[in-house]
Order: sequence, then structure tokens, then C-alpha cells
Amino acid sequence: MSEDIYQRIFQVAERLELPVVILALLSLLVLIVDLGAFAVEIFQHLRRRFPRIEAAADEARSMLAEGNASGAGRLLRGQGWTPATSRALGRMGDQALSPDADAKLSKVLADFEFASQRRLGRTRLLVRSGPALGLMGTLIPLSPALAGLAQGDVTALTDNLQLAFSITVLGLLIGMVAFGLTLSRDRLYGQDFSDLEYVAAILTSQPLATRQSALEGPDDKAHMERGRVDQVTEQPSAGRSSHDPGVSSTVTP
Repeated sequence: MSEDIYQRIFQVAERLELPVVILALLSLLVLIVDLGAFAVEIFQHLRRRFPRIEAAADEARSMLAEGNASGAGRLLRGQGWTPATSRALGRMGDQALSPDADAKLSKVLADFEFASQRRLGRTRLLVRSGPALGLMGTLIPLSPALAGLAQGDVTALTDNLQLAFSITVLGLLIGMVAFGLTLSRDRLYGQDFSDLEYVAAILTSQPLATRQSALEGPDDKAHMERGRVDQVTEQPSAGRSSHDPGVSSTVTP
């Protein structure tokens, strides 16, 4: 009974050899595509200039103060250095004057972060799947290789060992390159998210004069207004009291 179970396990493992090899080659193909996309992202990030982003955010806030949300959106959209940042900046400018602007800008930032994590998910999967496929590709051919060794079939032994070691190297290469790619992309996307957070904070902040006016309550404003009125009314009365001939003064010797 146990021999039958072992034989079935061996048969399943042998049938997995070709799928494992195909999956390893597909993983390598996906990694090459991601490397090309990462090279494009590096080239796009060369256009990023924070002083330009800062100036555009200040100008967009001035346009929003005038009620020109569409103009602010077009301005910010043109300052994006990648398609994802351009879309996020444009949405921020378009929605900055809405009644629930804080919630909508937070949603824009959350969507950007979710898209970044989705792009990172592929390479994070390759970091783990590459070595796993390499290990499977190593162990599966060992069984027929040992059988060939026992039977004196040197050709079968050589072919299976070559396949096992090749898949091992391929899986380790996929995992190593995918790990470096994940770290580099995580740093780039983190910088992008920080810039978008800065722009969102600038758009939702108030200018200094407006902020000081908002901090002054109605009681403070009324008190200041009464003080100015009292000063205006006291000056003429003080002048009349010092020059009016009808006012007598008593001099005590």
C-alpha cells in the first residue's frame, strides 16, 4: 500500500517538471518587462524638480483663491513627471474647492498609494516565487538523475543534473533582481507620495492674511471696531475742552 502511495507521489513530481520550467521562464519574462518599465520610470523621474513643484503649488493656491479650480487643475497636471503623478495632481486641483476637499484629496492620495502597491506586488511575488521555482526545479530532476546513476545511465544523469542546476540558478537570479527592483521602486514611489502630500497640504492651507482673519473671532473684531470709534470721538472732545473759552479753570495759589 505504501509503495503505491510513494509511486503516485513520484509520478506527480515528475509531471510537475515541465510546468515548473515553464513558470520559471514566464517569471523571467515578467522580470525583463518590469526592468524595462523601471528604466522608463527612472527616465521620467529625471524631470522631477521640487522647486518647480513648490512654485506650481503656490500658484495653484492663488488660482483657487480666485475660484479658478479648473485652471489650477490644468496647471498642476502639467507639472507631473509621470502619468500617475499627473493624474493625481490634476484631480487635486480640480477638487480642491469642493465642500469636502480634505476627504477628496485624501482619497486621491490613497488611490495613488494603492496603485503603487499594486505595481510593487508583481516584483514582491517574484522575490518569493523565483527561489521557490528554482528549488522545485532542482529537486524534481534529482529523482530520475539518481535512477540513471543506479542504472549506470550516465546520459540521463548528466541531462537531469544540468536541468536541475540551471533552474536553480535561474530562480535565484529572478529573486535577487526582483528584490533590488522592489527596493528601488519603493523608494521612488515613496518620494512621489511625499511630493503629493506636500501639494495637498499647500492647496488646503489658507494664506497668512486669511488665516489671521479666520483666527480673530467676531468678539475680537467688534472690540477693535469699538476701540477705533472711541478714539475718533475722544479726539474732538479733548480739543474742545482745552480751547473752549467757556471752560473755566481754578488756580489755587
